[in-house]
Amino acid sequence: MAFVYTPDNARLMKNTILLYFRMGLMMCINLYTSRIVLHTLGIEDFGIYNVVGGLAVIFTFMNDSMTASTQRFLSFEMGAGNKERLHEIFMTSVHIHLIISLVVILIGETVGLWFVVNKMVIPAERITAALWCYQFSIFIAVLDVLSYPYISAIIAHERMSSFAYIAILDATLKLLLVYLLLVFDYDRLILYAGLYAFEKFLIRMVYNIYCVRHFEECKYQWIFKRQLFKEMAVFAGWKMWGNLALVFYTQGLNILLNVFFGPVVNAARGSATQAQATVGNIANNFQMAMNPQITKTYATGQNDKTRLLIFKSSRLTFCLLLTICLPLIAETPTVLGLWLKEVPEGSVVFLRFLLIILMVQQFYSPLNTAVAATGRIKKYEMVVSGMMLTVLPIAYVVLKMGGSPWSVFVVYLILSVLAYFVNLYIVLPMMKVKFVTYAKCVLKPCLVVLLLSLIVPSGLKLFLETSMFLSLLTIFLTIICTITFSFFFGLDEDERSLIVSKINLVIPKLHKSM
Repeated sequence: MAFVYTPDNARLMKNTILLYFRMGLMMCINLYTSRIVLHTLGIEDFGIYNVVGGLAVIFTFMNDSMTASTQRFLSFEMGAGNKERLHEIFMTSVHIHLIISLVVILIGETVGLWFVVNKMVIPAERITAALWCYQFSIFIAVLDVLSYPYISAIIAHERMSSFAYIAILDATLKLLLVYLLLVFDYDRLILYAGLYAFEKFLIRMVYNIYCVRHFEECKYQWIFKRQLFKEMAVFAGWKMWGNLALVFYTQGLNILLNVFFGPVVNAARGSATQAQATVGNIANNFQMAMNPQITKTYATGQNDKTRLLIFKSSRLTFCLLLTICLPLIAETPTVLGLWLKEVPEGSVVFLRFLLIILMVQQFYSPLNTAVAATGRIKKYEMVVSGMMLTVLPIAYVVLKMGGSPWSVFVVYLILSVLAYFVNLYIVLPMMKVKFVTYAKCVLKPCLVVLLLSLIVPSGLKLFLETSMFLSLLTIFLTIICTITFSFFFGLDEDERSLIVSKINLVIPKLHKSM
């Protein structure tokens, strides 16, 4: 079957390319800056920053649910072509996020502050710096809350070029931040937290100005529609349950590790999480381009196209992630050694678990978006998020019984796999998809690519002695083989035709330029 180059496919391709440009730029900058920050702060202060900043993030779980609500309602109404309601939705979202920001400040300056002072394991001589770091983290959390309506508007409009341009500014400011951290002779933990907060403030203002200038619905006007407020709040309320689970099995585990093992383990977890987040952006950027189309096609009744987008998003994201994650898992010590000047103990095991969990959870996003498009999220959030909420208490019991730090990630992985199959049980009937069809279109090609791709790194590890050359060779060959197997077994005929057609267009241009 020949690939049909429709406007939707063209926009999806353009948005994906722009998002990957943004991801590549930010990945390089984040890897470089995190290396310098870890070296400059030291392992202990780096661990303090991660756990204290993570506590502030916990208080924004309400915001993430409201952001999901905003994106869903905006994308749905754009698909339906209702411009007047777009303005009402956006302004309602702005007002709700303002309320959430006040709640974040209230909880953060009472319960959160008490927890930092009385429960966290922080050396006495660093408590003052930790408190300054915490206050800046609260400020950043509030900025994030107030920014999300504008970011949601950009995503719903599929203006991914703006993300690329703003990423250039963001990357430049982060490099400047690292330079100032090295130049000024002041408490490095306080200085880093303060500079990072200021950088976030500038980026938040850029998003605000861009949206007001380019999107009519983003111009401020006092609007309060009681029924709309109720609809968005109810949707967000159920999403809040899911985001509470997310906070529990990310930042909650971080705090748990601090209570049992101290800030040094938080540093190991922090470096592993930064690496995982960098890789995770690969999935997030592709799915960011796909998700609005899933919602819009459902809103316009194109159910067959919605199902195809779900399958496409699941397969392609897995293949993209596997290409990066598999060589990283095989050669984690080498990669971390090249990246960081000083690798915190435990980072290797932590990162391997987190990358495997990332590949499992990438299947969630298309299903989650599909459920959100229907608006029927009550059962989904109650069951799936309820399962993931048990990660923290089970991990606590395991640690109380003498478990090692990495044991919490075993709990996390097992529950993630179980939650995925519960996802399928709930979502597939809603989308009128049989499990056999989903398995044939998604699970089978992904499993084939995975098993074939494992052959090269496994064989090299079994039959050759460990060396730097072998590590680099393993990474290179694993990437090449995974891309090859993904092309032949992970893509469908249309997707292969698209890639071949693009290559055929590029080759003549290369010949002319030579």
